[in-house]
Amino acid sequence: MQVITSKDNEVVKNIKKLKEKKFRDEKMQYVVEGIKLVSEAIEEDTNIDSVVVCEDCVNDGTLDKKLLYEIAKYKCIYVTEKIFDTLTDVSNPQGILAVVNRENNSSDIDYNQDFIVALDGIQDPGNLGTILRTVDSAGLNQIILSKETADSFNPKVVRSTMGGIFRVNTIKCENLVEMLKDLQKHGFEVVVTSLDTKNSVYDIDYHKKVIVIGNEANGVSKEVQDMADKKVKIPMLGKTESLNASVAAGIMIYEYVRGKVK
Repeated sequence: MQVITSKDNEVVKNIKKLKEKKFRDEKMQYVVEGIKLVSEAIEEDTNIDSVVVCEDCVNDGTLDKKLLYEIAKYKCIYVTEKIFDTLTDVSNPQGILAVVNRENNSSDIDYNQDFIVALDGIQDPGNLGTILRTVDSAGLNQIILSKETADSFNPKVVRSTMGGIFRVNTIKCENLVEMLKDLQKHGFEVVVTSLDTKNSVYDIDYHKKVIVIGNEANGVSKEVQDMADKKVKIPMLGKTESLNASVAAGIMIYEYVRGKVK
């Protein structure tokens, strides 16, 4: 096998660029890293452009024969450990990553689902990835992201989704208020979290609802608050006044799940 040893190799330089959002958008590609995520990308029949392998991980048995057999079906690029370290985004890399071609995710909402999550300015990649993972765990396949929300193909987001990125359609919208109004026209109620209400998340029916999770520091924007159909809060018995955005999202998503599994 031919092994790339130069950091000036064009393939290496192009993969490095995918660490930046503008190049991910320009190339319509993103990177998934690690044995689990690459294996899951293969299982989900994701549109893989190429697989990058550290030669040392082939020689020392880090990558098992089954995975090596599977990745052999794709364009494989072998690099030295030194070069792989310039490509990786994790502190303890497993010696394998894949460049994935982004599908042209539909910007159309599936109105047949009766529960939708919308994010209003979520900034932390870990929060976004965890929410995507929770959405996937609930059997939902779409999520709405305001233009201020973090990039769903950020490497940290991708890792945090634990494979959910392959199954959940991320709908990026320029105007969240207008999209929510459109959902209202299709029979959905918009629900926001707010401290300025006595209504509890446990007191509402989650059929035909869009729940909006707001920015970590400022919550749901005033424009969305003003047009919401319902305001609810998560009851807290301790002194803490607010919860992490991904925790709040998880509580509400699983209220929807609880109604489905009764």
